[in-house]
Amino acid sequence: MAPFSPASSDVLVIGGGPSGTALSAELAARGLDVQQLAPHPPRPFPATYGAWLGDLPAWARGCAEQVWTDVRAYTGPQPTSLGQPYALLDNAALLRTLRGRADWTWVEGAALHAERRGAGWIVYGVGGEHWQTRLVVDASGHGALVSPVRFPGGAALQTAYGLVARFRRPPVTPGSMVWMDYRTPAPELKRGEATFLYAMHLGGDRYFVEETSLIARPAPTRAELRRRLLARLSAQGTPPHATESEEWVAFPMNAQAPAPGGVLAYGAAAGRVHPVSGFQVAGALSDAPGVAAAIADALCHGGDAAAAGWAALWSPERRAAREVHLLGVGALLGLERAELPHFFGTFFGLPREQWARFLHPDTDAGTLARTMLRVFAQTGGRVRLPLARAALAQPAASGRALAAAAGLKI
Repeated sequence: MAPFSPASSDVLVIGGGPSGTALSAELAARGLDVQQLAPHPPRPFPATYGAWLGDLPAWARGCAEQVWTDVRAYTGPQPTSLGQPYALLDNAALLRTLRGRADWTWVEGAALHAERRGAGWIVYGVGGEHWQTRLVVDASGHGALVSPVRFPGGAALQTAYGLVARFRRPPVTPGSMVWMDYRTPAPELKRGEATFLYAMHLGGDRYFVEETSLIARPAPTRAELRRRLLARLSAQGTPPHATESEEWVAFPMNAQAPAPGGVLAYGAAAGRVHPVSGFQVAGALSDAPGVAAAIADALCHGGDAAAAGWAALWSPERRAAREVHLLGVGALLGLERAELPHFFGTFFGLPREQWARFLHPDTDAGTLARTMLRVFAQTGGRVRLPLARAALAQPAASGRALAAAAGLKI
């Protein structure tokens, strides 16, 4: 057997994205010896990360590359002003800020599997490496090495194809951010899965435009979404002039709250993707201090660090909220494509504080359930029937949601 790596650690964090980096920073800031394992050196995160400005922790708001106050949704011909600022994160600034919060060791490599060894763990790398640690944290995303996450009925995905490009004519109103545009200017957009445009004006003639399928099973492919985006832009007379970069994302939205295990998962690997918006990064940045504090306390006092981390990440209140969220996912999956704009028209027609709380990463089950009941009461019959079917398909969960809405303990 090859020798162990001579450098053992208190915590080995697998994954080089914002979730793993945020948790590594908080763990190291508490005096723990942390190794972060990723297949590449520290580098700005490649994906485009947007978030409601108010959902970000205060320190992370300084990492915003751009903030829009003109944020709108189109669920019909006229825009709905969403009335709260939206931020595009500067990934280089975010990495730089996180790396500046504490010192820890970044290790280049890829994990193959983890094995319990006495009171700690051995993580084996694809190149024959060994890393010895007291606690393994898997923050490698939805393709996690050790994934405790389950998806009722199979994974339902959000998929999106986007590009940063220059335009001779603006594809959206200059100075605006379009959170959701369900209008269908091209014949191709009236067929197949309902998709929407998500767009940001980056300044001058530069825009980020993305065709998105919110949640579907099966989900549209990259090629299909690319065709739909280009058809949309062509039909409205705003084809891209010069493309700078492309982006493709695909991740599951309908994770159940996972059962704790000996390896602690974090971020998307722990099912913390918001089941309705698909957002995850703001929640991971906000969760990191509490999870790190629980881990540090357990390691200091000889407790079960994985169990402490799981309890901090998935409290009973969060588990109850996820059950309510999954009722909403079932409703969305049951809607006909033509009804999705009507559903979101009702949703964004609620008072802003109500729909904003529903999209917040840490809202309680009662608040979520009351918002869902308001949407049900105010939407039309063609939308209401699939919502009722989704609730009846999960009678026990629906009963607990109703109890939460009434303020009863569930």
